Amino acid sequence: MLDRFKQFWQGVVLAPFINLFIRLGISPDVVTLVGTLGVSLGALFFFPRGMVWEGVLFITAFVFSDLVDGAMARKLGRTDDFGAFLDSTLDRVADGALFAGLALFFAWHHESRLYLCLCLVILVMGAVTSYARSKADHLGYDAKVGIAERPDRLVGMLVPAFFADLLDLWILLEVALWALAIAATVTVGQRIWVVRRQALDRAASRD
Repeated sequence: MLDRFKQFWQGVVLAPFINLFIRLGISPDVVTLVGTLGVSLGALFFFPRGMVWEGVLFITAFVFSDLVDGAMARKLGRTDDFGAFLDSTLDRVADGALFAGLALFFAWHHESRLYLCLCLVILVMGAVTSYARSKADHLGYDAKVGIAERPDRLVGMLVPAFFADLLDLWILLEVALWALAIAATVTVGQRIWVVRRQALDRAASRD
């Protein structure tokens, strides 16, 4: 859903940073690594301490690295696949830290086993969503479908978390977690269904 805004962010908002990093000789891989470390540190340091809105602001400063590194690689004319591999791998680390940090928040501060479990559901289903697409690509299928891809999960968690803490309206985050858990689960189902149809069509064409 949010992929449609990627061109705007990369071409307008983040373009000065992209050009600056290239002039400074910074590698896209370094941007990827620093972004992942920043997101992970913010989630695992601030959220478990109950500092949710502060954590969201800290994380937001690093989460845009996911747009910067890819644009840098394209502008530099990079042709190897390591950057894409590193980016995808470290995305899983960042996602794990985000929802693990939020799960710890629900375990230690806003005590709720239910919402702790929902955080873990989103974490697992998010990982499966990414794995399903990766495995489908490896097998020659197209599984880029779903109502809750990674950018949707990030925005869908960070924005409600910020306002929930700032306004002391935790129902905003609770509703968001229910929606994300359902949407992430549905996305996994969508990808399985789409690949199944493609696999059956491929098998039929061989007969």
